[in-house]
Amino acid sequence: MILHIIENKEWQNVKNEGEYSPPSLKNEGFIHCSTTEQAVEIANLFFKGANDLKILCIDEEKTKSKIVYEDTENFGQLFPHIYGSLNLDAVFKVVDFELDQNGKFILPNELKETKN
Repeated sequence: MILHIIENKEWQNVKNEGEYSPPSLKNEGFIHCSTTEQAVEIANLFFKGANDLKILCIDEEKTKSKIVYEDTENFGQLFPHIYGSLNLDAVFKVVDFELDQNGKFILPNELKETKN
């Protein structure tokens, strides 16, 4: 399972389209994803102040586009990137990205149970 963080508004707009092609696909050539272990750190780094995010849980085996684990930002760890649009039938669960009382993202309980 890999994860993709998306604004709820954007998810509502694309969830019935069959596939998802965010701006990063055009601008960078891939869709940014993370592992369960990486999601909170990434959210707190890149989505600080957001309060209406969803986490797409993606079955790698059902993803039609190529997935490559790489460190394009020199974080010292490999992140999954989808090189092509995401077929939405690979998304098997969508969960709210929760905030703690200090406004920091925390891993939702339902993802703690499926943690890699």
